[in-house]
Amino acid sequence: MPKQHHPQHRLRRGPEMNANHVGIVWNPSKTEKADLEAALPTQTGVDITWHETEEDDPGKSATQAALDAGAEVIIAAGGDGTVRAIAGHLAEIGSSAELGIVPLGTGNLLARNLDVPLNSLGEAMDRAFNGTAREIDMGWVEVTLPQGMNREPFVVMAGFGIDAHMITETNDDLKDKAGWLAYVESLGRAVSASDVMEINLSRGGEPIGHESAHTLIVGNCGTLQGGITLLPDADPTDGELDVLILKAEGVAGWLDTMKNMVWDNGLRKMMAKDESAQSSESAVHQRISSLTIELEQPRIVEVDGDEVGETNRIDVTIKPAALRVR
Repeated sequence: MPKQHHPQHRLRRGPEMNANHVGIVWNPSKTEKADLEAALPTQTGVDITWHETEEDDPGKSATQAALDAGAEVIIAAGGDGTVRAIAGHLAEIGSSAELGIVPLGTGNLLARNLDVPLNSLGEAMDRAFNGTAREIDMGWVEVTLPQGMNREPFVVMAGFGIDAHMITETNDDLKDKAGWLAYVESLGRAVSASDVMEINLSRGGEPIGHESAHTLIVGNCGTLQGGITLLPDADPTDGELDVLILKAEGVAGWLDTMKNMVWDNGLRKMMAKDESAQSSESAVHQRISSLTIELEQPRIVEVDGDEVGETNRIDVTIKPAALRVR
């Protein structure tokens, strides 16, 4: 079971602080507890408990321990995996506890999409304690694995194959320095190592399309590292998920993909304020509330940067307003 420390701080509630107890769920592989303590707001009057995650349990048990201790706000201090585990547990049990985020990983994709401060523990901690919460949606995938059905939450993106994983794991420094060029480099490597997938799409048991593609991503949020927007219509508060299917072949195909992302759904969309993302021959955009994805051959499924197994079918759904995040 995760280690739990009983209350050892009392913080005075600021003008926006509406909780008596804050549980901090932290990943000890990402930072020292002393660094998090030093970043706490200099106030007194609010109980704080500390709950460590473990390697084989990135946050579910620690989050439940914080709730059992009486926490009304859960602060996730860790990377994308920690945030996903905590958010998923809160949404699954229907907890009224609010979520704060102190980003400690390299991706920190939900934090980026919600404008949580990334490079200052103090600023992120202050937002987690005193920020105003808003409701966001939660995506779920039911994955058919050899050992049975597995249900996984995601707050950012889920997808098939090496390409989906590469998009979320492209070198962070290169993204910040080179923007889209970093994704060209990573996607080029990914495509050279992967095959085209034959994809059947259906909803409610009714077929809605067939695609031959090398990448399929379903997203709740659209912004990646370096400020790059992959899913221009994605909004974690709109009750829908966005789908991107990439099927570029060769140099011409990738040039079309880059044009679609950088121009059609980037600069042009910003200037024209188009209502929806534009598709092209190599990049297909859709919006869904549920979707069944079946492949002719099994592939690895990536969920918020974590690989959850190899399958040829996932069922995607969304739970609107599933979580309150500061």
